[in-house]
Amino acid sequence: MGAVRAPRIAFLLDNLKLAGVQKTTVALAEAVARRGYAVDLVVLEVRGPLASKISDRVRLVPLVEGSKLSGRLNPLRADPGALPQLLLPVLLPKRPSPSLRYLGSLVDYLRESSPDALLSATPTLNLMAIWARNLAEVPVRLLIGERSAPSEKLGNARNWRQRYLPPLMRRTYPKADVVVAVSDALADDLAATVGLRRDLVRTIYNPVVGPSLAIEAQAELDHPWLRPGEPPVILGVGRLTAQKDFPTLLRAFAMVRAQRAARLIILGGGKDDDKSAERKASLIAMAEELKIAADIDLPGFVRNPYPFMKRASVFVLSSRFEGFGNVLVEALACGCQVVSTDCPTGPAEILANGRYGRLVGMGDLAGMVKAINEALDEPLPASQMIARAAEFSESRAVDAYLSAVLGMPSLPAPTVAAGIERAAV
Repeated sequence: MGAVRAPRIAFLLDNLKLAGVQKTTVALAEAVARRGYAVDLVVLEVRGPLASKISDRVRLVPLVEGSKLSGRLNPLRADPGALPQLLLPVLLPKRPSPSLRYLGSLVDYLRESSPDALLSATPTLNLMAIWARNLAEVPVRLLIGERSAPSEKLGNARNWRQRYLPPLMRRTYPKADVVVAVSDALADDLAATVGLRRDLVRTIYNPVVGPSLAIEAQAELDHPWLRPGEPPVILGVGRLTAQKDFPTLLRAFAMVRAQRAARLIILGGGKDDDKSAERKASLIAMAEELKIAADIDLPGFVRNPYPFMKRASVFVLSSRFEGFGNVLVEALACGCQVVSTDCPTGPAEILANGRYGRLVGMGDLAGMVKAINEALDEPLPASQMIARAAEFSESRAVDAYLSAVLGMPSLPAPTVAAGIERAAV
């Protein structure tokens, strides 16, 4: 009797940048591979720093870009009845999404590699996965996920093509085998925006806390403000975009600074973001107007933010919306006090409605100032926050995803190979 083939699970990504979806997907792929499954990471464009994070356990599969015409026509071939929904976002735009040019190559991959399951996690990639299965006519199980609230990400999108995606999602998403959201609030938003039955959307929290986080948090950090005996540091982390609302954080910090010695560090920007320098200059100009320029630092992109979180006094998330809020969990895991806006979707669930950190209204300056001062004066026990972060562990997320995708008799769990241990926090 021949050996039983380990189930092959494929993860679909557009690139390997250091962004939230990419980091989470790579971490999940690596953790599933450590369980003994055969794992493919199927990538449209193999570019970005995460390429160096992919181990030999995971097979990297680059797709081949097709023509602009194929990018327009393949979705229609996959679902001819979707013509009315395809017109505005796919068929008529002068520049349809470049990602769609890889759909033909994804079809070829499904036919040639025959994965047992395919996972994706952004609207365009989710649509591509469903269309590719239609065209390939192979029995692959599809799990599609959302990491950002569609009502915010699509309804307020500057890219007009994205604003016309919800009708296409309404038609297409029900054809997936499993639909996942990364928080209950996001699941509510997804069901309402896309028109799915709420009981068909499953919540699986992001695999945030992995084996390496505690180790990376111990890395040396040579920042003069984070040495013993210095005034407390308030920390913000994220891309310098309107979504993160760092201007509100600056104004709140100015009010805190008027009452006590403190400093503010904001990490983020992105190496490939042409507007990053302009946004940074705008924040610095605001700091000068508020007379706090000497007490703020914007180092830009930092590959490992965990030593900052471990040494900072308070981490503040000032966002207008989030898909989940991985940085909140990361800060908790580092034992840092947390203040967050009660924005959609995720922070209230992560912080258990204020039990593990302080929640304030979006744009609520007075509330944010009060919460920061309380976090400095009456900090929660670090052990309590670290224990909460462990509930968003990599191993728990892998259990949930494998249950969702492979919970079928035809896809048994493989025997974990010698020397490969299950991910643990």
